[in-house]
Amino acid sequence: MTVVDDAANGRAPKPRALIVTVYGLYAREVGGWLSVAALVRLMAELGVDEPAVRSSISRLKRRGILVAERVGGLAGYRLSDTARAILDDGDRRIFGRGRASPGEGWLLAVFSVPESEREKRHQLRSRLAWLGFGTVSAGVWIAPAHLLAETRDVLERDGLAGYVDLFYSQHVGSGSAAAKVSQWWDLERLQRRYEQFLDRYAAPLRRYRRRPVGEREAFAVYVAALTEWRRLPYLDPGLAPEVLPPRWNGVRAAETFFELQERLAAPAHQFVESVRTAGG
Repeated sequence: MTVVDDAANGRAPKPRALIVTVYGLYAREVGGWLSVAALVRLMAELGVDEPAVRSSISRLKRRGILVAERVGGLAGYRLSDTARAILDDGDRRIFGRGRASPGEGWLLAVFSVPESEREKRHQLRSRLAWLGFGTVSAGVWIAPAHLLAETRDVLERDGLAGYVDLFYSQHVGSGSAAAKVSQWWDLERLQRRYEQFLDRYAAPLRRYRRRPVGEREAFAVYVAALTEWRRLPYLDPGLAPEVLPPRWNGVRAAETFFELQERLAAPAHQFVESVRTAGG
């Protein structure tokens, strides 16, 4: 199971992705549980009606992300232990600013999975792609060396570590590392994703620099922005600046997100607290 952003290619996030964001931001701090009433109220602020909320909850239950539970006589749902662990792990990538330093080197993942375990091979490739690895060849994937600890944790948790050998390496071949990086990662697609994020959130950020933002608006914009942002740090594994193309917009997109977080997180949290104390 993975807890990932369902938003893609600049489209508005799906309700279930917004629900995961709400749980990640506000349920974990109170034991991982939210009442149905509170969730419906919060999702209404995000433009999601009650039938869509309940449908999305059903899907998240089937995926093992949410578990039904009554607390104090109120119907609600809590994060499963596995989902909570994945969200905890995700914090360091989503809210961090990891970036390779010059000369740091590379992390190679080399694997060969027997044909009789094709499902493991598919799972392994999916997990490496989700971590932000680029593809050198079918059984050789590459990432900045600073992802070693996170990669080990994910592969061990998913029971895949036995299929992979991990190596530190340096690029010593002919041609520039930047040229190779453009072959290993789809940087043009990533640039477009960053540009879409900036198109959606740079203008609101400029407004918030000029005026205070209300709690309701802060909640709606912050949850939507985080839902769109949280996949990008996985698509971009923190490549060193010298191997990135000119006019790389990932840094500006990150600055935009983190300034939005700084301005919106507190009033958004206050809004959620007001919903909880109102009987949700």
